[in-house]
Amino acid sequence: MALSQEEVFHIARLARLGLGQGEVEKLHEQLSRIIDYFQALQEVNTTEVPPTAYPIPLQNIFREDQITPSLSPEQVLANAPQAEEGHFKVRAVLELEENGNPPPQP
Repeated sequence: MALSQEEVFHIARLARLGLGQGEVEKLHEQLSRIIDYFQALQEVNTTEVPPTAYPIPLQNIFREDQITPSLSPEQVLANAPQAEEGHFKVRAVLELEENGNPPPQP
């Protein structure tokens, strides 16, 4: 089932896409092929196939927790651009100045 170019323009408008004529022609081809693929899938008998979320069975793979040495706070902060009192120092991103604008970056 081939889409008409008017239908492609309509779909583009619904998606708020501004398309040129060349883009419409390309999408016309691609969308028509996609619809053809879906029509072919509709012909497959799936009455005996149970609904699935994944094509293969999934199961969690757990492993035992192992205690391993960790980095010291000094090692963790060694490459931090800014650190203060053993913590990363970052610019506050949620604060606003009195005029409603974010504070200037340092």
